[in-house]
Amino acid sequence: MRRPVAVFVGLRYLRASKGSGFVSFVNAASVIGVSLGVAALIVVMSVMNGFENELRERLLGMTAHASVIAEDGIRDWSSLVAALESDDAIVAAAPYIELEAMLSGPGGMTAGLLTGVEPGIERRVSKIADNMVFGELDDLQSGTQRIVLGRALASKLGVGPFDQVTLLVPQPGSRSPATASRLSSYVVSGIFELGVQDHDSVRALVHLDDAAELLQLDGVVSGVRVEGKDIFSAPAAVRRALANAQKATNINTRAALSVRDWTQENASYFRAIKLEKTMMALLLSLIIGVAAFNIVAMLVMVVTEKRGGIAILRTLGCSRREVVMIFLLQGTVIGWLGAALGIVLGVWMALNIDTLAPLLETLFGFQFMPADLYYLTELPSDLQASDVWLASIGVLLVTALATVYPALRAAQVQPAEVLRYE
Repeated sequence: MRRPVAVFVGLRYLRASKGSGFVSFVNAASVIGVSLGVAALIVVMSVMNGFENELRERLLGMTAHASVIAEDGIRDWSSLVAALESDDAIVAAAPYIELEAMLSGPGGMTAGLLTGVEPGIERRVSKIADNMVFGELDDLQSGTQRIVLGRALASKLGVGPFDQVTLLVPQPGSRSPATASRLSSYVVSGIFELGVQDHDSVRALVHLDDAAELLQLDGVVSGVRVEGKDIFSAPAAVRRALANAQKATNINTRAALSVRDWTQENASYFRAIKLEKTMMALLLSLIIGVAAFNIVAMLVMVVTEKRGGIAILRTLGCSRREVVMIFLLQGTVIGWLGAALGIVLGVWMALNIDTLAPLLETLFGFQFMPADLYYLTELPSDLQASDVWLASIGVLLVTALATVYPALRAAQVQPAEVLRYE
């Protein structure tokens, strides 16, 4: 079967010929450069996805998928919980009371965020019970004056299991300085660690009834935390369920109800992760850019070396378009070969990061995630098809565009001028 002239000549120019060793070396360097750039891009994006997933899991260990809140509290919260849980997309709903407090222990005094919860229901909307390093969440019983602290907060206060912690809680609406705050003593019955500094260093849990007594509330809660079946569809599901609940029941609130979901409460974290992922992708794309310039340089050298051959092809009837296609094909094959190798290498590394990372740490004597600096001790990885496709399409376009200038330069060769000096 006869092949087009552009395909035949373009593939022939890819082979090493006598006296073209340097061009062959640049060819190999271009393929390797593109491969490494694509592989690094895929691996880093997978690791960043892993970090985002891990951060999401840790943050949702305390905040649940969404919260229904009112400015002055929710009184008829039991009706609201029942109405929300009647929706098929809602797994569970739990009331909570949240207040700021000063906590004092042998190690000093610090500000904290005190949350009143119902232990039996709380385990359905948060992962606190699964992250206890001491005690059980169910140890929080109404009227027992027990408290569960984040591990970093307990360290700040210098307390451990069964030690005493003093709470100083401001009273809402107090007019007299004498009644502006209330002191209470609690026993540490549990310690948890979620792996997020903003939670572990400030969060403390007490029973819902104890929190209500501290604030002298009569059946009023700060809000209701809601857990959906799907993390991404949960915010919309909660808003839909709340709208249906308000239509079907007469929920008594002191202000209009609103929904605040996990994407709003942790927006700064995920914005930082997204920005870091974008910047890493741009920086690693420079490797592909350098490899693309290698392709340009290589093709320019080939055009200079093959001027005589190009002139002969033109005299034999090849059009400018066919000459352009010869060099477009040559550069595209090099770029796409590097992209294919890089995709295979990057996908393999991303899928085996848990094996490769310890091997590299042992080989070079360092740690990617030192235990004394990070809560994570292993590199997480989440390979997503969209990232692979994005990297693939990007490198294919870049390497294809890199061939345009050398190909146009080859088409501008004047046969008469070249052959006059041959």
